[in-house]
Amino acid sequence: MHLVLPFASAMSPSAAHAATTLTLPHLERLLARLDAGPRLVGEELSLSAPHERVLAQLRGWTLQDGLLPTAAEAARRDGLAPTPGSGWGLLSPSHWHVGTEQVSLTHPGALQLDEATSRQLFDAVKFLFEDDGWRLHWGAPSRWYAEHESLATLPTASLDRVVGRNVDLWLTMQVEGRRIRRLQAEVQMLLYTHAVNDAREAQGLKPVNSFWLSGTGPAEPASPEPTPWQVIETLREPALAEDWAAWAEAWQAIDAGPLRALLAEAQAGRPAQLTLCGERHAQHFAAQPRPWWRGILAGRRVHSAPLLAEL
Repeated sequence: MHLVLPFASAMSPSAAHAATTLTLPHLERLLARLDAGPRLVGEELSLSAPHERVLAQLRGWTLQDGLLPTAAEAARRDGLAPTPGSGWGLLSPSHWHVGTEQVSLTHPGALQLDEATSRQLFDAVKFLFEDDGWRLHWGAPSRWYAEHESLATLPTASLDRVVGRNVDLWLTMQVEGRRIRRLQAEVQMLLYTHAVNDAREAQGLKPVNSFWLSGTGPAEPASPEPTPWQVIETLREPALAEDWAAWAEAWQAIDAGPLRALLAEAQAGRPAQLTLCGERHAQHFAAQPRPWWRGILAGRRVHSAPLLAEL
């Protein structure tokens, strides 16, 4: 059993405070029993989040910041069939909030997009991309896909990096990046007066006024093999929404459920692995053969808060 935990920590002061309130007995007993492996080191402003780099590594992909083909992988799960080597990207319909000092990307969950509304918006903007030689595919209300050869080599920032932050930090200034900015401007102008957004605003919903491109890279061959790891996603939504009380509750549930089960595996002498992912780094832990006297240390307490703060 190998558990991967994205958003196990965050760097904001509020998140750091919430982490100090956590009571995670099963995690701490696991940390006492497992050995730390090499840390996957990164930066807060890297294009790809640590958990994305971990999953790319597990899948055997080449690690290139901003060029991890997660869009093509998601497209397959949505029933599409990307050709290996073709360039794909995830187009996330989004709301850009214009503040006094910056433009920020609102959490996608706040849009409450249904299929009918999403398809109307998709159909409205599709021709803008097709005029540039792109092919667009509808996958789900919040997941549209773009296919174009340029997307195989265009690094883009993960949606998980950008939500709630200043989009200018993440917009690429490469030649192809300028094309993306032009398309974003054209989409913004088209949607500004669109009837769908008028109806949404009348209902008190945020207008869909732009898109975010992410997950670019060359599509990898489909892998029919079941993945030997499990990604625990329940920390993601509260972390992106900066709801640290809900994030702490999700952590407690993980400790009482999946981590308790992983601890039982380790105690039974079966292979057990854990990867904790923060905003900068990811840390891997695994059971390793050890001398008999190391078993005495397995009952000691390892405090989780300092470890999480380092990620």
